[in-house]
Amino acid sequence: MLHHSSKTKVSIYSATEDFRHGSIPTAIQALQSKGPSFDIQFETTEDKAQFTDQYLAQYDALLFLDNTGEVVDDLGKAAWQKCLDLGGNFVGIHAASDCLRNITFYGHEVVWLQTVDVIDSSHPNDFRYNLKSDPRTIGATIILSANEFSYIERGTRLDQGIAHPTAWFQECGAGAESNVIAGRSFYTSLHLNKTWQFRMNCFCYWRNYMDITMYNSQSNTTLAFNTSAQVGNPSVSVDPTSILSSTTGTSTSS
Repeated sequence: MLHHSSKTKVSIYSATEDFRHGSIPTAIQALQSKGPSFDIQFETTEDKAQFTDQYLAQYDALLFLDNTGEVVDDLGKAAWQKCLDLGGNFVGIHAASDCLRNITFYGHEVVWLQTVDVIDSSHPNDFRYNLKSDPRTIGATIILSANEFSYIERGTRLDQGIAHPTAWFQECGAGAESNVIAGRSFYTSLHLNKTWQFRMNCFCYWRNYMDITMYNSQSNTTLAFNTSAQVGNPSVSVDPTSILSSTTGTSTSS
């Protein structure tokens, strides 16, 4: 019998192949330290070999943190696509829009960035991401945007929509294939700069990230909130990969 688990389990994936943000350790520390207050268990990896059916099936959400470059191999991409199709949720933070640029389903989860527009080089966090396309074209709802009258555009601007999108969500992530169980997807370009240590103790700032994660996990498509789900945080008596295997008819080995 499957017993309901009240804890949301999230994997933070922070691997990079190109530029690496120095804020990554600060972000991981903050998420893991604040998570228990919101009943969220954050685990972390930078090992692309972990992208298997077995690994991904145990999480209610996958959080991409400042990734750049090709950080997932072909076997991992296939396993992740399967997880999304079974209701897995996704959260992308900042440079997560600068990786896996040739993978269509990932581009539908988080719109790729085009350029970085530096507003004030003397300030550690004063820049905007210009995007390759408008997130609304894939069904996203914009919840944060930049005031385009507050800065001078210096980067290459493509059709990212008006106003300048900086955070958005999808009730049903467009990265999932058609006629499947689609979880939620959220992306924010807000930066976790290592020089801003005070944010570690700023409740409102971190409440934002925790609320994002909780919103995604409450999609009712994973085991954290739905005992009939096919992926997510399992009870001690049930291995979610056995559910995944029997549902898809495929092996969970990579």
